[in-house]
Amino acid sequence: MKVLGIETSCDETGVAVYEDGAGVVWEALYSQVALHRAYGGVVPEIASRDHVRRLAPMVERALAEAGPPDGVAYTAGPGLMGALLVGASLGAAYASARGIPALAVNHLEGHILAPLMSTEAPRFPFVALLVSGGHTMLVEARGLGDYRLLGTTLDDAAGEAFDKTASLLGLPYPGGPELARLAAKGRPGRFELPRPLIDRAGCDFSFSGLKTAALYAARELDEADEDARADLARAFEEAAVDVLVEKSRRALDAAGHDALVVAGGVAANNRLRETLQDRVQSRGARVIFPAPDLCTDNGAMIAHAGWRRLAAGERPGESRVRARWSLHELTPP
Repeated sequence: MKVLGIETSCDETGVAVYEDGAGVVWEALYSQVALHRAYGGVVPEIASRDHVRRLAPMVERALAEAGPPDGVAYTAGPGLMGALLVGASLGAAYASARGIPALAVNHLEGHILAPLMSTEAPRFPFVALLVSGGHTMLVEARGLGDYRLLGTTLDDAAGEAFDKTASLLGLPYPGGPELARLAAKGRPGRFELPRPLIDRAGCDFSFSGLKTAALYAARELDEADEDARADLARAFEEAAVDVLVEKSRRALDAAGHDALVVAGGVAANNRLRETLQDRVQSRGARVIFPAPDLCTDNGAMIAHAGWRRLAAGERPGESRVRARWSLHELTPP
């Protein structure tokens, strides 16, 4: 079975084809970063219009090079409504014209299942840390479509805090990767920043206090002092990573599992990867990351999630898109 995947939830246009036994046989991704950089963030109307411009030619190339699919999977939420509608409309229309099934895929489930495409894929059940610009949560994945929320952010998502702190330091959008690059040049110990909720029981996160502490520290910096900016970037990154790692350890203990899947854009952060490998593996658990190109939004994770559900016997249901779509609303195929 071959599944065409379409991802248009925010500012990346992703198309991929996933096939039994072969995995991802075709993939293309177009990022809108250059379009949104002038505004310091994603402009929904610009995102939607660019998806309209890019998506159809990408799908045409996928069909020409990978052949006709047996099913279509498209991101139906959560995300920007206008952007979601572009992918859903094209995906559903093509499937209807071909007489093949079209599945509405949850974007978060796509991220959680992405590491299962790796050669070291874990088996259910496992704990998933989903950490991105819009979401930060710990989830017990008991099976396909069977998820239990263990902890979530009470305010900012981790990726959002990275981007906002990067802006305070005068770094260009998107700020997270830029902050990580600057932090790599920094020295430890110059700034002491808080680790919000790290001393409180449970697996919930909070990053607004950390972001505010970074704001106050940034106000005291000389803009020309590159070393101080790098030191502050490192202090912020270390604090955020410490919180993510400690809460992940607690989630593994609470769920009683020995595998942690890490997904989402922040999963590409090298300090997070290294620290998780060190501290989580030391307790006898293993950490599984998707390939770096699968951390950001992409069509492959949607094609893969749709393939898993179709292979398990699911058939198309309601086709509406949703700006909000929680994992607990999902059901097994």
